[in-house]
Amino acid sequence: MNKSKDNKKDSPAISRRNFLISSAAAIGGTALLGSYKDASASKEFAGWPDRFGCLTDLTACVGCRSCEKACNEANNLPKPGVQFDEGSVFKEKRRPTAQAYTVVNQYKNPKDVSKPIYRKIQCNHCNEPACASACPIHAYTKTPEGAVLYDPEKCFGCRYCMIACPFYVPAYDYESAFEPKIVKCVMCHDRIKTGGIPACAEACPVGAVTFGKRNDLLKVARKKIMENPDRYIDHIYGEHEAGGTSWMYISGVPFEQLDFPVNLPKKPLIEETKGFLSAVPVVFTVWPAMFGMVYAALRHREEIEKNSRHKKEEDRHE
Repeated sequence: MNKSKDNKKDSPAISRRNFLISSAAAIGGTALLGSYKDASASKEFAGWPDRFGCLTDLTACVGCRSCEKACNEANNLPKPGVQFDEGSVFKEKRRPTAQAYTVVNQYKNPKDVSKPIYRKIQCNHCNEPACASACPIHAYTKTPEGAVLYDPEKCFGCRYCMIACPFYVPAYDYESAFEPKIVKCVMCHDRIKTGGIPACAEACPVGAVTFGKRNDLLKVARKKIMENPDRYIDHIYGEHEAGGTSWMYISGVPFEQLDFPVNLPKKPLIEETKGFLSAVPVVFTVWPAMFGMVYAALRHREEIEKNSRHKKEEDRHE
């Protein structure tokens, strides 16, 4: 019986004693490190040349929310409180959350009040992601296919990525106190790698979302704008913003009217902050990374111990 109680105490959550001991060791290791060097951003990186992306035509979107439903199903997310065919969700502006990686909002159309404008929101998959640059333990990866991926096994919940993102995309899963996790759109990376397309693009009944090579999408967008000057403003959002993104937009009204962040620099945001980062004391840059590595290592070890205990219990019952 005593042994059983001890097993319950050794839960998957990291024990306080082990965590504090290892944290103290990490602090000591920090003192051995020299000056901080910014190695998170590659010089003059303009993105993988053959990367994919998506182009959203905001003049074509009808607000059916088929993209939301497809994303929900493709990522095995919980069913929403409001059904996908319910228009009441447009009464308020929404942001992506741990339960919804993409959402659609409604805006008044200054050209025709009888025809609202709908804006789809999800991760824009930057060429040089600010979230990846801000993450002290490199939990983010920019893939050759264009998607920005996140590794929950490395994350220790600092949420620097949420602060760094110029598009306010990464969402924090507050439901898992002992398993910190950032959640966001991954552009259906697994589907792309096997020759498929993102679920939202595939589900759109009006072709408002086009998937393809980023360079080809830019050509498509420029052609649409050139051939329909009365329909589109002369701006491809995401071509240059924050160094460029893999998810881009064209619109019939200025993007600031649709709550897009405007006046973003054309350079990746890490370029704007390199001078600041080089002046930050080492304890504020290296310590969070070491803290995270200690956390990840302990969590991995205790997960192994937990599985080992379960295996012994199964063998004993057999």
